[in-house]
Amino acid sequence: MQKEAAWDTLGNEDLSKLAMDMFHRMIVHHSLWFMEVEHQMGRQEALEVMDTVYRKSFNTQMQRLSKFFGFEMENGVPKPLLSLPREKLLELITAASINWLANDGIWFQAVEFKHGMFDAKRCNDSCWARFSPFEAWSVKRYLGLPEKPGLAGLKQALQFRMYAGINEQSIIEESPNSLVFHMNNCRVQSARKRRGLEDYPCKSAGLVEYQQFARAIDPGIKTECIGCPPDAHPEEWFCAWRFTLESKGGLP
Repeated sequence: MQKEAAWDTLGNEDLSKLAMDMFHRMIVHHSLWFMEVEHQMGRQEALEVMDTVYRKSFNTQMQRLSKFFGFEMENGVPKPLLSLPREKLLELITAASINWLANDGIWFQAVEFKHGMFDAKRCNDSCWARFSPFEAWSVKRYLGLPEKPGLAGLKQALQFRMYAGINEQSIIEESPNSLVFHMNNCRVQSARKRRGLEDYPCKSAGLVEYQQFARAIDPGIKTECIGCPPDAHPEEWFCAWRFTLESKGGLP
C-alpha cells in the first residue's frame, strides 16, 4: 500500500511546476465538462448548468485559495485586487486580453505547422462557433442584460469582449433598427501589415464569430458582413459588420 504521494519527494521547483500543471488540468477538465453537457443536453442547458457550477466552484476554490495564500475576500473578490489602483486593474485586464489572443494564435500555429493552413482554419472557425456564443453569454451575465436586450444590449456587449481592450473599434447607430460595427485597428492584422504581409483572410471565422455573438445576445438580431479580409477594405477599418433588428428592442 502506498503511504505517501509520489510528489512527496520532489523539491520546491518541481512541486511548483506540478501545482501549475494541476491548475491547467483543472481548467481543461472544466471545459470538457461543459462540452460534454452541451453534447448530451444542448448548449442552452449547458450554459444554465455552467452558471450554477461557476458560482459554486468559484466560491469553493477562492475560499480554499484565500486561506492558503492568506488574503481576504470581499464581496466575492480577492481583497488584494480591490486594493490595487484602478490603473493597475486596467493593466491586468489588458494583459489577460493579450494572453487570450496569444493563446489563440499559438493554438492556430500549432495546428498549422503540423497539419497545414486548411485544417488550422477549419479548427479555428469551429472554435469560434463555440467560443463566441459562450463569450456573449459570459458578457451578458456580467452586465446583467435581459434575455432579449436588442441592439442597445448588443452595443454594450460588444464593448466588453476580450478584443475590446486590445483592438480599436467603433460603433455607429445607423438607424433605430441597425448599427454598424467597425474594427478600426486589429492587433493581428496590424502586425501583419507592419511586416509587409497581406491581410489574414479571417472572413470565414468572422462570419461565425459575429453572427453567433449577436444571436446569443438576442436571437432576433441579424448579422451582415460589410467587408472582411480577404475583401478589400478602406484604411479606416479592417472589417465591418451590420446588425439589424426589425422587431422590438432596437436602439433607444
